[in-house]
Amino acid sequence: MTERLGDGYDVVVVGGGAAGLNGALMLARSRRSVVVLDAGSPRNAPAEGVHGLLARDGMPPAELLERGRAEVRRYGGQVVAGTVAEVARDSGGFIVGLADGRTVRARRLLVATGLVDELPDVPGLRERWGRDVLHCPYCHGWEVRDQAVGVLAGGPMSVHQALLFRQLSDDVTFFCHTAPRPSGEQAEQLAARGVRVVEGEVAALEVAGDRLAGVRLADGTVVAREALVVGPRMAVRAGFLAGLGLRPAEHPSGAGEYLPSDAAGRTDVPGVWAAGNVTDPSAQVGAAAAAGAMAGAQINADLVAEETRDAVDAARRAPFSAESEARACEAVAGDGRHGF
Repeated sequence: MTERLGDGYDVVVVGGGAAGLNGALMLARSRRSVVVLDAGSPRNAPAEGVHGLLARDGMPPAELLERGRAEVRRYGGQVVAGTVAEVARDSGGFIVGLADGRTVRARRLLVATGLVDELPDVPGLRERWGRDVLHCPYCHGWEVRDQAVGVLAGGPMSVHQALLFRQLSDDVTFFCHTAPRPSGEQAEQLAARGVRVVEGEVAALEVAGDRLAGVRLADGTVVAREALVVGPRMAVRAGFLAGLGLRPAEHPSGAGEYLPSDAAGRTDVPGVWAAGNVTDPSAQVGAAAAAGAMAGAQINADLVAEETRDAVDAARRAPFSAESEARACEAVAGDGRHGF
C-alpha cells in the first residue's frame, strides 16, 4: 500500500477490513472517488482461515484482504496505509487527520474500523488467541469438534457459549474462574447437557509442544483441555470520532461497545456511516462485507440526491434557463405575454 493520498475524495473509508473494502468497492464501481485508509490491524489476523464465508471458506485472512484491495483498485479506488487520529467537520464535509500528520478532505465518511478483543488476564491466554483459544463456534467450532473444550466464564454470554460448543463436542467443561457458579435455569441447562462445572480461579494455561494441554487452577489442579473458549469484551476503534460528537455506546448484549447506526449504516452524525464490527460486534466476515456494501450504496445514493438538488438549484439560477425566461417574460409583458 504505497499509493499517494490525494487532497480530497467523495468518500473516505476508515478501515481496510471486509466491511471497509466492500463499501469502497461499491463506491468505486459507482464512479465515486474513494480511498480506504487502512491501519493494517485486522481483528482476525491471528486466525489461520476465514470460515463460514461461501466460496472462500478456509482462506487465510491476509489473502482475502489482498484480493479485496486489488478489486477496489481495479475500479479506480485507492487503498492507502494510515491510521486516522481525528475527524473534524468542514464546510464541504470532513477533514480527516492521520497520525502521521497528513490530512484529507471527504464529502462523506464510512467508518469500518472494527473492534479490539479485550481478553481475560490469564497468563498464556493471549499467545494462543485465534488458535486453540477462541470465542466463536461458527468461526472456529468445526476445527475443535470432538475435542476436550473448556469455556472460561467472563461475561453474560458465557453459559450460552458453553451450550453452543456442546453442539460440537461431548466433552465441555465450564470454568467459573472469578464468576459465581451458575444457578437456577442456567445451572439446570448445563447439567442437562452434560457440561461439567469447575469452580475456582484459573491461574494459567498449560501448553505442551505449542498446543494447549490444560487449564491450571489457583490451587494447582490441572484440567486437561485441548481448546479454551473465552468471551472477550469488545471495544470499538472509534476514539477519532469524538470531535464530531460521535461516541460508542454499551451494546445491549453486555459484551462491550458499539457505534449505533440504522440498518443502512447511517449514524446520528449527518454524512457519517458505519459498517462491520464497529457497529455490529457479532458480525462475521460475510455479514461485515454485506453491511459495507449496503453502506456504500446508501452513501452513493445520498451523494446523488445532493448533487441533483445542487443541479436543480443551479438550473433555476441560470440566466437563460426556462424558469428564468418565464420570470423575465412575466416581468416585461405581464398578462400580455401569451403568444410569445
